Amino acid sequence: MGDKVFLTCWTGYGVDRYEVGDQKDLRLHLLCLDRKDGRAVWSKAVEPALPEEEYRGMFTQHGYATHTPVSDGESVFAFFGKTGVVAFDLTGKKLWQSKVGNLLDSRDWGSASSPILYKNLVIVTASVEDDAIIALDKATGKEVWKQQAEGFRGSWSTPALVTSGDRTDLVLSVRYEIWGMNPDTGKLRWHCEGSQDNTACSSVIVKHDIIYVIGGREGGTVAVRAGGKGDVTESHRLWESNRSGRTAAPIFKDGRLHWINSGFAYCLDAKTGEEVYRARLSKAEGGTERAADEDEPNRPRGGDGGRGGRSGGFGSADYASPVAAGDKLYQVKRNGEVVVVQLGHEFKEIAKNTFDGGGEFSTGPAISQGEMFVRSTKHLYCVGKTSE
Repeated sequence: MGDKVFLTCWTGYGVDRYEVGDQKDLRLHLLCLDRKDGRAVWSKAVEPALPEEEYRGMFTQHGYATHTPVSDGESVFAFFGKTGVVAFDLTGKKLWQSKVGNLLDSRDWGSASSPILYKNLVIVTASVEDDAIIALDKATGKEVWKQQAEGFRGSWSTPALVTSGDRTDLVLSVRYEIWGMNPDTGKLRWHCEGSQDNTACSSVIVKHDIIYVIGGREGGTVAVRAGGKGDVTESHRLWESNRSGRTAAPIFKDGRLHWINSGFAYCLDAKTGEEVYRARLSKAEGGTERAADEDEPNRPRGGDGGRGGRSGGFGSADYASPVAAGDKLYQVKRNGEVVVVQLGHEFKEIAKNTFDGGGEFSTGPAISQGEMFVRSTKHLYCVGKTSE
């Protein structure tokens, strides 16, 4: 936001896989850094609502600050699961804090959906915390509306806003379905069969009035036209494909959908769902790509169950969503390797570049004014053209 970079993190507990520590020392943070040199402008700690998820098994693959903050240019809103939504002004003054539920995830996967802004509302998918989607007044933090349904459970997807005609829908991917809600009230307007997956991890993307959803372990890819009333599966679902991803949302470019999963680059025609290409990425130097079998669904390979371990379950997966700049796609892999692919109707892998500062990379970059900001569990990097 302007000359400021905002991001979340945590300290005090679960920062060392060998010595996890005591939950009473856990603190959640919203950081503000100077985009010119990365120096800390301010850091604000938030005391968590305990007990939190234990730092073990699958949960260790993301942690306590997975949600991306959002800003309207005057305030910054950070979501920390059962600790709630916290609002700060751009100088770091705390404005308000509101809880949105007290539950923990029954699968021990934690909370992940990020807040979005609509008019005077901060809208939060509190699927883990309360089987709900909740809208808060962005000036006061007071609850404006709340909709609860068992169908929210199992969704880690961030919602999106889509305009169709003179109407705006709040769209969310849930288990097996896509829901279109009234963003002013949260009431369900329409629903449609979506990716046939028992979890919804990938966020929806929207182009014009078309919604695209990629399934994960079991489901495929679906395109739906927004609008309508009630069950719009027959009238508004445009196509479905058996190609899937994991947690990443795709990139839309020139009428095509692009994403990378398990060592393969995928490209689908966004109008028809037909596959443009499926291509194996080159192997990393000194390592190998783990690739899914072409006819096998992408399934987890078992959890490690250990304290602080990071190798089980989706340990081989890359969580970050790709980003696009110009005619290139950038995919950050968990080991710090960035794959650069030409965005076009033919597959072309341009480069692989690696950040060697250590840590794990589980989030997509932010691009602003010709610079790319990439974070790991240890560092924040700014990448751009440098003068001679």
